[in-house]
This record gives sequence, C-alpha cells and structure tokens, in this order.
Amino acid sequence: AGLIAALTAARAGADVILADEDARMGGRLLAETHAVDGMAGHLWVDQVLGELRGMDNVRLMTRTTVTGAYDQGTYGALERVGHHRPRADGLARECFWRIVAKRALLCAGALERPIAFPNNDRPGIMTAAAVRAYLNRWGVAPGQAVTVFANNDDAHRTALDMPDAGVPVAGVIDSRADARAQGDYRLFTGAQVTGTRGRLGLEQISVTHTGGTDQIATDCLAMSGGWNPSVHLTCHMNGRPTWQSDIASFVPTPDSVPGMTIAGAAKGHFSTTACLKDGAAVAVAALAELKIKAKPATTPQAEDTPYAMTPLWVVEGKGRKWLDFQNDVHVKDIKLAAQENFRSVEHMKRYTTQGMATDQGKNSNVAALAVLADATGRGIPETGTTTFRPPYVPVAIAAMGAGSQGVGFAPQRFTTSHKASVERGAPMIEAGLWYRPSFYPAAGETTWRQSCDREVAAVRNAVGICDVSTLGKIDIQGPDAAAFLDFVYCNTFSTLKIGRVRYGLMLREDGHVMDDGTTARLGENHYVMTTTTAAAGLVMRHLDFVAQVLRPDLDVQCISVTEHWAQFAVAGPKSRELLNGVLDSQIDDESWPFMACGAMGVAGVQGRLFRISFSGEHAYEVAVPARYGAALYDVLVERAQTMGGCAYGMEALNVLRIEKGHITHSEIHGRTTAFDIGFGRMVSQKKDCIGNAASQREGLLEEDREQLVGLKPAGEVKQITAGAHLFAQGAEPVRTNDQGYVTSVGFSPTLGTPLGLGFLRNGRARHGEVITMVDHLRGVTAQCEVCDPVFVDPEGGRLRG
Repeated sequence: AGLIAALTAARAGADVILADEDARMGGRLLAETHAVDGMAGHLWVDQVLGELRGMDNVRLMTRTTVTGAYDQGTYGALERVGHHRPRADGLARECFWRIVAKRALLCAGALERPIAFPNNDRPGIMTAAAVRAYLNRWGVAPGQAVTVFANNDDAHRTALDMPDAGVPVAGVIDSRADARAQGDYRLFTGAQVTGTRGRLGLEQISVTHTGGTDQIATDCLAMSGGWNPSVHLTCHMNGRPTWQSDIASFVPTPDSVPGMTIAGAAKGHFSTTACLKDGAAVAVAALAELKIKAKPATTPQAEDTPYAMTPLWVVEGKGRKWLDFQNDVHVKDIKLAAQENFRSVEHMKRYTTQGMATDQGKNSNVAALAVLADATGRGIPETGTTTFRPPYVPVAIAAMGAGSQGVGFAPQRFTTSHKASVERGAPMIEAGLWYRPSFYPAAGETTWRQSCDREVAAVRNAVGICDVSTLGKIDIQGPDAAAFLDFVYCNTFSTLKIGRVRYGLMLREDGHVMDDGTTARLGENHYVMTTTTAAAGLVMRHLDFVAQVLRPDLDVQCISVTEHWAQFAVAGPKSRELLNGVLDSQIDDESWPFMACGAMGVAGVQGRLFRISFSGEHAYEVAVPARYGAALYDVLVERAQTMGGCAYGMEALNVLRIEKGHITHSEIHGRTTAFDIGFGRMVSQKKDCIGNAASQREGLLEEDREQLVGLKPAGEVKQITAGAHLFAQGAEPVRTNDQGYVTSVGFSPTLGTPLGLGFLRNGRARHGEVITMVDHLRGVTAQCEVCDPVFVDPEGGRLRG
C-alpha cells in the first residue's frame, strides 16, 4: 500500500517522503512468493523503487521508523544511519528527524500475533510470517521438519512454501474444524498444540484433536493467531482504535490524527490486491484535499485471497502459556490481575508488566486483552486497550538530543563582526546564545590579562571599538507608546523628548528588578528599547504579554529588531574624533550632547547614532542595518588603531563597567530591588507601573537589606573573588553571620588594584568600613574596604566632556 500510494502522489507532482523501518523497502512482498503484475513480488518492488528514485520530488528513507504523531502535521522519525556499519568516531549511529507534512498516509502494515499454549516459549517456536521471511527473503531453512499451528488460512502459506525449498512439513494444526488443506500436507482440523518438549530447543509437540493426542517430531513450529493492524501512530493524539470482529483485531479510528489517513493492512485489508487498491485510492483522496488532481496508479494483478480466521487466544493445558515473551507474562498473570480486581487494562498492564518491554505489546497486547475480557466477563471492545504513546520504538536519548552535544548544544548566534574577531585571534565565549569575543591578543601577549589591561587602557586613554549588537533591540511604535513605556518601566518615559535617550528600570510584578537598559525616542510615537543580552527574549515576551493581556487598551506595537541592526560602541576620549571621520555629518557637544540620539548617515548608509556609555568614557553607539555591519566594524577598528586604540572584548568590557559601577545580571539576578541597587528614587510615585505597589512593601525598603557596594582590597591579600561571602570584621564566617556576597570582580589597570561589586547589609551607610571576605570554595580570606560602587570618574565628567 505504501509503495503504490507514494507512486500515485509522486506522479501527481507532490513532494513525497517514504519512510520504512526496514533496510529494504517492500514490506511483506519481500517475504512472500506472491506474483505481482506477472513478476515476483520483490521484482515489482524494485521496479517501483527505481521509478521513485528517479524523481526529484521523492525522498526515500530506509532504516527509518516514524516514532510519533504530534500536533499540526508534525511527526518524529528515527533514522538508523550507522547501525549497519562498524562504529567510527565522529559518525552518527542514529538521526532523529522532525517532519512536518500537510498530509500523511499510514501504511504500516500488520503484525502477526502468537497463540498462548503450554510451553510456547521453547526455542524453535516462532510466528508463521517469521518462518516465511527466513525462507523466502534470506534463504534460511528455519528447521529440518516444520509444523504449522494456526487459526487462519494465511498461515497455510508457510506449509506451501516449505517443500519448494526442500524443507519437509510435518503437519499443519488448524484449530478450525472446517479448515481445508491448500496443498499436499498432513492437516489436523479442530486441533490444538497442547504441549512441547525439547532440552535445548523444540524437539516434539503434542497435538490434541477429536481423535486423541498425537506426538509429532519437529524442530520448528510456525504459529499464527491472526494479524493485528499497526494502529499505534493513530493513537498518539488520544485516539482510540475500533474493534473489528471479522478479523478479531483493533483497527484505526478514522481522523484520529488530523491530516493522517490509513491504508492497506494497517486498516484491516490483508490481501495483496486489497492493499494495492486501497493505497492508490487513499493517496488520490489525500491529494484532492491538497487541491492536487491525480489518477490512482494502475493496480497490478496480485493475490486476492480472502482472509478467513476464527479467534483462538489460549489453549488450555498443563504448563505456562506465555503472552509477553519479553517481560515473561503468561495467562495466569492476567487472570490473577483480574482476581485481584485490577480489571482496568491500564491497571492490569502495570500489575503484570504486560506490554511494558521494548516492543510495547505489539505482538501480545490483543491476546492479553482477550484473556482479561474473558476473566472479567466482558467483551474485548468493552475491555478496551492500553494507551499507546510515542515513541513507537525505543529511541536513544542521544539521538533525540544529538543537537545538544558539543558546540551545537543550542542554536548559535553570531554578530556581523564574528568573522573579523575570529580572524584577529579572539577566543569566542558564549553570552546566552550569542558568541562574543573574550579579548583580542596582540603580538607578545601571553595571557588574557595582558590583552584585557591593554584594551581597558586604550578605552580610557584613546578609543576602543566593541560590538554591542547582541543587546536586545525592540522597536516600539503607536499612539500609546509613551503610556505603554510608562507602564512597563518604573521611571517616566512620556516626558522624554524626541532625540533623547533615557535609562530605564523594569520591575517584575513582585517589585524586584527584571531588566535594565536604555530607550531612545526617535519620533512622536516611535521608541527603540535596548535590553541586556541575557534578557532580550524574556523582555520581548513580557512586552507582548503586557500589550495583549494587561493593557490591551493601548494602541502600541512591539517587534524585536535585534538582528536587523549591527551596533558598535565607540568609547574613549578620541571617540568623537574617530566618528567625525566616518559620519556624514560632523558632531560636537552642542549638536550631540550626552544622551542624544537620532538618525545619522554613516559612510553613506542611513544609520542611527546614540550618545550613551557603558564604559564611563565619552562614548557613542553607532548602528547600521546588519548587512553593513561587517564593513563598518572593519572601518571603525582600522581608524581606532591609527589613533592608538583597538577593538576590545568582553573581558575589558566587564572591567570597564565594574570601574564605573554599572550593573549587569550578576547584580540584577532576580532577588534585588531598585532600592537595593541604589535606584530607589527612580521608582516614580506619580504614575502606575508593573511592580510599583509591590516595590513599596516595607520589607523591600528596609535599610538592613543587602545593598550594592564597591569593594577594594584593604589588607595583605590583594584578591577579591566572585561568589565570596562578606562578614563583619572579627565575626566567625558562618551562615548566621553572613552579611552579603560578591557579584562581580576584575582587576582595574586604571587604578592598579582588584575591584569588586557586591551586596552588603545596610551597605550604603558603611562606606569606609573594612570587612572580611571569605571564599569557602577557593579557600580565600581577605580584608576589603566598602566604598561607592563607582570607582572611576564618580562625577561623570568624562561622560559629558
């Protein structure tokens, strides 16, 4: 069914993926002797596959099992790309695919089920279909004397195929009294296998019939209790199969999975002709739903024998009658579960572990349900089935998480200057999903500290270039944009003039700081907000929530433009001189004062210029459309180098911001308030905002709370470590005496000493006090002086000069 469905769809021009868990496509045709279209079944398969391989709109995926059906036409598929090859380093063994399809055709066939009879687990006992596969597909004789035990006509094919391969058939045992022989073999009608013998494998079976009991010597017993359509994928979205009494099996319920239709044996059609006709017809119907006209592929002549069977679930007799061969569950276990009142199929499953092994009951579940139904006096439809969940087959965690290994553990985001930074030898470090340069080594430098100190000095004394494109950028527009910003920021933005920038603090509903950043007003109803790199996604989701849920009355639109703009910080005393050689218009303090912003031509490209600083120096941030970012970065760095400056990375950026007392998420980590970081006065009481009321709770305004402070070495040990705890001098360094902690540290080449930022109880009132820093993890104890967190240029003269 699958092959002819794929052929029909492909000929109609649809894009087709044909997935088969086998290494070779063709299903049961590879294991049967049926002729299709006047040729051997496997030759017809090769003919169809040859046509499909020649089509550009077809992808054939062998060794690939579709493992799950999910929402909106999404399917999981496990491809075993390396199981058939020797292990080799760097080569994957499995690949997990996510496939999104407009329509799916399930042509998964059916699985033959065993019969539960005494001692049916002896080696040499297998399903009749498996015996034919050994013989017809792989050319292996499954035994020297084969017997067949069945309740249906299909299994008789096994007895018909054996003589042609020179394998004797000892007999066919059919539980139906009206069964007829289809060939020259001994047939026991109305008979059952009631026992088996053999020390290392099957040697003899006991056959009980109306005339008594016979002992038959055999080393292979092919059993068949009928066929179960593969309904599992149709149940992955809470669908339940439907009982079909004429085949004594569950079949898929139509429309159980939106966009999926079922064809062939998976729908209960067991003759080859019926499968071929149904596959072609279902494909045409699915194509019609996609507005694609198609004609069904011509159905070739093939076997069309009706499927006749009479249910036989259990053969009574002495000995264990196994149902689940993997978990060793037998008939008595199911009856005991019912006796213990585990009447629900889900309870029975867990009490007995029936169907809980790697096959998930594919062979044994229906027979087990029949036993439970009989033990509880119900029919099989009323008893129901267990819940089938993804995956259909075991999937290695390594396959599903293959992308979560090495550098590809998460999506990688690169700035426009990434290539240039790598070419300059900068080690790249992760900042969220972004990769940013740590430092830029120069000739003769052997440690990162040497590079970092040089870069910091260049910014303080000349000019430095840093790519800040990773900061979140959100474009906010609309008549109510100002009111919207007033609501999400704790300080006021409606009074911000066009062409100006303002620093803003965003609170959570519990009054703690969520994020900080600047927002520029580019027009009457047009603002551009910047966020920290770490919180860009969080803030965007927050703004969407506010606009859609908290304040749907405001006419405002927000969109992330982070990747649309390349933005570079140009910082240092010579920053304006550098930019005046790049900008289309000359700037000075009067035309472009501190916290000014606006559109600006940059080397002939329409960009934006912001006079803001994270370093504490006279600085600007220049932005251009991302496609011009790489070129602008090269120009800026080359000009900086001619002026005694350089590019600087994250290490230098961190030192510069610590020297200036600027915070990052090391300080606003979710447990600090505006009051804690010294920005309590920013929380406006003239308007409402998210977190305003909560931020004024008494407990969040206590002077004894941990407050942001600066830390300098004050003793012989000139070391401050991040994560260390702070204690009053002379106090025992235990938890009950803990008064704070260190959040950020760095060596300041400007001041020639290590510096730190941290939180200390009532810290703002303790400037000048010497306290003890203890790092229990690293074994470091040092004396530190508490000071203002702004170490360099506390008056701000460099920013405005």
